[in-house]
This record gives sequence, structure tokens and C-alpha cells, in this order.
Amino acid sequence: MKDLKYEVVRSARRKKLTITVERDRTIVIHAPESTSDEKIRQVVDSKRQWLFEKVNHAQKYEDRPHPPGKEIVTGESVPYLGRDYRVVVQETPSGGVEFGKHFSIPKAQQEKRRKVLKEWYIARARETMLPRAERYANELGVTFREVKIVDNRYRWGSCTVKDCVNFNWRLVKAPMFVIDYVIIHELAHLLEANHTPRFWNIVRAKAPKGEQAKAWLKEHGQILEEEV
Repeated sequence: MKDLKYEVVRSARRKKLTITVERDRTIVIHAPESTSDEKIRQVVDSKRQWLFEKVNHAQKYEDRPHPPGKEIVTGESVPYLGRDYRVVVQETPSGGVEFGKHFSIPKAQQEKRRKVLKEWYIARARETMLPRAERYANELGVTFREVKIVDNRYRWGSCTVKDCVNFNWRLVKAPMFVIDYVIIHELAHLLEANHTPRFWNIVRAKAPKGEQAKAWLKEHGQILEEEV
């Protein structure tokens, strides 16, 4: 077997070592701060067969190019909060993207329609997700240092060792129950760093549609990853 490459993330909050395989096949070792490199190598070696199976899983980790995205032309549709809406290319009063019963994309932005629509999505992601993160943090009794909307293809959300919480702007295309699940999932890591039974109990208590949300992301995640 060839050597396995992996990334190590140490944290003083962690009590045990865990291994995850990201959707881009990156192997990430989450370890307590005091864990030696030798100990990590031993654990990786002990999980070598399992890791090769995960990395080469034909369904979840298959090589596939990111979808090129749709043409932003009249008659096309794009997703927002779990529904598809028709695109109409026309002049708008604001000169920017406008949304009502459909998306109005200004003709003046002919050469950069994708860019202006992406910027619209990112702005809506901030408006939608940041207040909900504050709300769920209060309900869970946790505090974070910072919450941000980021541009990340392979993670819907993340919680850093410095208690910063990040969410992928593409989530704003998904239904609200999916957005809420990802927010709650990441905030729960502020209470329990690892995916322990306690962690999943916290998530289930606050996100009763969690299993439905995971299934939705598995089925529709590639659509969310389109540029627009």
C-alpha cells in the first residue's frame, strides 16, 4: 500500500484522537494537543485499511468535476432556500440583482452575471445564517469568538479550535431545515469537540430533522456546489 498523506489538527479541548475523511478525500487527524507524532502514526497505521477504503469509496468520494453551473439567461432557474426560481434578464430599478417571484438579473451586468448573482447569494447568506447562529448559540448556552460566511467547496460548516464558526455561503440555496442543521451541528462542537454520543444527543435535541437534512445534503450537495 502506498503512503497515506494526512493533515493533523491539534486542540487543547480534545480528549481523544479522531480521524475524518473529507469529501475531497483529505484525511484529517483531530488530536489532543499533547499527542505525539509517533502516536498519530501508530493510529493511522492501525486504521490503514479502513482509510484506503474510505478514500477510494466509489460513491461518496468519486472523482467528479464541479458542475460548471447554469447559464444565467431568461428562462433558466436557480435555487434559493430549497426552491428553484426562474431567471429573467432585464433592467432593474436598483441596477443590481432583485428577487421577488423570480430573479431579475440586470442586462447591464451581461458580462458578469455569475459574479453579481454569487454576490447576491453571499449577502443573503449573511442575512439569513448569522442571526440564526446567534439565536441557536443563545439557546445552546455557547459563545463563539466570530461567525463568518466563507467560500468553501468541501465543507458546509466548520468550528475552529479558537471557537470561530464558519458557514459555506452555498448553504443559502438549501431549505431552512438543512441550514439550521448545519448551524446547530457546528455550534454543538463548542460543547463537545468530538462526534461522541453526547454530541449527537445535543444535535438531535435541537435539530429534529437532522437525519432528513443529512440525506438532503447527500442527494443535492453537488447542486449546491455549482458556482451559481
